[in-house]
Amino acid sequence: MIDLTPPPAPTPAQLRRDAQRFHRVMIGVALFIVGLAALWWAEHQFNLDLRAFSIHPRDPAHLIGIVTAPLLHGSLEHLLGNSFGLFVLGVLTLYRYPQSARIAVPLIWLVAGLGTWLIGRSSFHIGASGVTHGLMFFVFASGLIRRDRTSIAAALLAFAFFGGMLVTILPREPGVSWEYHLSGAIGGVLAAVLLRRRDPAPPRRKYSWEIEEELEREAERLRAETELPSPERITPIWDGPTRRDDDDGRRGAVLHFPSASAQPETGCTDRSSASTVARRGNRRYGEPLGRILHPREVIGDGGREIRRDEVVAVHRCFRQSRDECVEG
Repeated sequence: MIDLTPPPAPTPAQLRRDAQRFHRVMIGVALFIVGLAALWWAEHQFNLDLRAFSIHPRDPAHLIGIVTAPLLHGSLEHLLGNSFGLFVLGVLTLYRYPQSARIAVPLIWLVAGLGTWLIGRSSFHIGASGVTHGLMFFVFASGLIRRDRTSIAAALLAFAFFGGMLVTILPREPGVSWEYHLSGAIGGVLAAVLLRRRDPAPPRRKYSWEIEEELEREAERLRAETELPSPERITPIWDGPTRRDDDDGRRGAVLHFPSASAQPETGCTDRSSASTVARRGNRRYGEPLGRILHPREVIGDGGREIRRDEVVAVHRCFRQSRDECVEG
């Protein structure tokens, strides 16, 4: 049986908790971007050489770059270009998929770096663009897979801002690590497929017409289950008025009454009265005309059978004297 009860509207306390969680996510992502900016400033302020922490494909000495390369940026423009994507996509991922993000973000981070280390060109690959591409493809693919309202809304928002990332996974510009972008996109799609069961969508409130349609369908189903079959499909359990009871062996016998020329009897029976009732047959059930319903005694011993168009009256014999009897 389907549940037709609409989910309750969110309470003010729930709305406050959601707003607080959204603010915490925004602050956390913003602090991460501030940390990237601080690292870039320290690198250029103190002339630090951090190339050892970058990804150099197929060089075992640079395997550490799989973890550290997204933290490094070559210029301020590079940092600012990745910061906006990290902020928007990071907030969408952490707020809409809080449980999945605990696995999706590390998975995207590692797959993007490992893929670049395996297929990248012989150069130094740095920057958070692989992670941003992974987050964009994760949010977009999750909307296509889950198909609930909030996931679709997040996917549309991500595509509206960063739909161009569908093209930047291909080799287009020199000096841009498309291998990093492609590896991050693969990690995002992989995370969306593996984590599709996590973070189920909250129950949405149903519109009034949706509830009415479900109620009508449920009523039709109940009628189909409980309605009795039509009469023509029922086997009759009544075998008609000709059935003989054990205590009355004469049920269904044809009455015989004296003819008009016959002389009435001069004597009466021992009982004070005797009655014989015959009525017209029930044409609905095919009861033959001229049959006794509840026969007790038959008056007279000769005469004719009752005709179909006759109704026999009730005859009573009253004892008035020893020698005479009248009919009433």
